[in-house]
Amino acid sequence: MAILLGIDTGGTYTDAVLLDDSAKGTGVLAKAKALTTRRDLSEGIGAAIDAVMAETAGLSPADISLVSLSTTLATNALVERQGGRVCLILIGFDPNVLDRAGLGDALSGDPVISVSGGHTASGDRAADLDLDAVLEGVIRTGETVGAFAVVAHFGVRNAEDERAVKTLIEEKTALPVTCGHELASDLNGPKRAVTSVLNARLIGVISDLIDATEQTIAARNITAPLMMVRGDGSLVSAGFAGSRPIETILSGPAASLVGAAHLTGCSDAVISDVGGTTTDIAILRNGIPALAATGASVGGFQTMVEAVDMVTHGLGGDSEVHIVTSGTQAKLRLGPRRVIPVSLAACQHGVAIRSALQAQTSTPI
Repeated sequence: MAILLGIDTGGTYTDAVLLDDSAKGTGVLAKAKALTTRRDLSEGIGAAIDAVMAETAGLSPADISLVSLSTTLATNALVERQGGRVCLILIGFDPNVLDRAGLGDALSGDPVISVSGGHTASGDRAADLDLDAVLEGVIRTGETVGAFAVVAHFGVRNAEDERAVKTLIEEKTALPVTCGHELASDLNGPKRAVTSVLNARLIGVISDLIDATEQTIAARNITAPLMMVRGDGSLVSAGFAGSRPIETILSGPAASLVGAAHLTGCSDAVISDVGGTTTDIAILRNGIPALAATGASVGGFQTMVEAVDMVTHGLGGDSEVHIVTSGTQAKLRLGPRRVIPVSLAACQHGVAIRSALQAQTSTPI
């Protein structure tokens, strides 16, 4: 009997499920849900694991052979324009590159260091790499950012400049570095830069989740390996996901797609996953999730990440409701930012909510 523990951390809830991989039918032994605790993810993860273990009397932590983690935190961070501040180092590009592929929008005002260097389409050197300019820029910006992204002109044909800059940054700082050639092999430099920037921005988000999960399962004597669901529905090691978190965008919806296929037995379906922050719609063909031909698109950003072909909208159960008063008629706009529902806030902070509502009315609440 192979017992698998699945954990999904979303923007609102963290779910846990125990699955007997050798059983007939769905194999689901137990499932549980807990609130995601943004202040400390380990609290919500621990509550979900404890609840699902309590449903399976006689099952010990030693019986669990694999822990699988999926999440919408990376997707939500892009939709809500969250994540860490990054510095992009561009090598050998024209100044107008920031106007292409939405790169300027992806940076959102974060610093850019442009230096000479790069290669030709055949991999030959186009200009000498200016490491002195890189060093000056790293020293100037290193204390204001949480990660670096490095992309060189035709870096997929010859990555020596990207590697040299990465080595320099690692020698001078303790910050993580993402290189364009590590994430994609396509020649579209600006699009590769967008993917690299978003990856660097998400490193802190996914590293915090992985650390919280590892600490939580260790505290419960679960020694099974921790794997993470990628955006195409496959599994990778937690270490891989920590350095390449962009691979986990659409991780939660991809897991939902695979799970829906397993639970229903359907090989062809249109599946809609409505969460607290986003609504995701994808297609299942012949039992396999359809993949996006041009890479995942999330939050208006087109990436080079291989992922399920999914349409993601910043609309969920916790979407903020805006009253738009411009024009001749008032309108409602939903999302993309999520907020705490009044009903949930009332459960957790009843006195404060009652006081706030009573202040707006003359009737005691």
